[in-house]
Amino acid sequence: MRALITGASSGIGRDLARVLARKGYELVLVARDEEKLKELKEELKNTEVKIISMDLSIAQNCQKLYSENKNIDLLVNNAGFGDCGYFSQTSLEKELKMIDTNIVAYHILMKLYLIEMKKRNKGHILNVASIAGFMPGPLMATYYATKAYIVRISEGVREELKKEKSKVKISILCPGPVNTNFNKVANVKFSIREASSYKVSKYAIEHLNKFYIVPGIDIKIAKFGIRLLPSSLMSKITYAIQKRKL
Repeated sequence: MRALITGASSGIGRDLARVLARKGYELVLVARDEEKLKELKEELKNTEVKIISMDLSIAQNCQKLYSENKNIDLLVNNAGFGDCGYFSQTSLEKELKMIDTNIVAYHILMKLYLIEMKKRNKGHILNVASIAGFMPGPLMATYYATKAYIVRISEGVREELKKEKSKVKISILCPGPVNTNFNKVANVKFSIREASSYKVSKYAIEHLNKFYIVPGIDIKIAKFGIRLLPSSLMSKITYAIQKRKL
């Protein structure tokens, strides 16, 4: 079995690589930070690891990645970052790069690998989303919107695969706050408990048979509660939580 993981140099991506290596997967690890990828490859020397230093916010790079690595059994779309602040004050340049990384790269890789997997009638796509994808996100509006895109497109494709009776599977990982480098890049400090990135990754691989993969009982309860509350109230709650990060 061969897995391709984007955003593999840190956080959930790195820990997913560790978990999959222990399960005997061959790995294709993709990230911008080549040095961190080399360190991870050395750590995982008991399995076959190919590292690719690449900026996936550039659409052509996504297509190049696919064309040179078509034989993949598990695609893990994980690369992404966020930002925190009032929408009128945050950096437009950073937000556009976020959209290119969190949405466009996911979209391209998901589409290309899905087509390839359907030809073989096997394979699995794991899109790393977030509990943020189910609610409005004042003070992190762009990031929440990118995760909502991943949730909705995954839900739609899942139904298409079911109707086609395809054996290709798709899942979305929807954690709450996780202790990763995300916080530094997004300029935030979470005021609520952060989950272990390794535990989230291990849980995800153990529950690949599910579509919604939601680690932690507190996040499961939150996901259920979000469905019951109006968006206007969720916006107020989310704003209050995010305000403490500024």
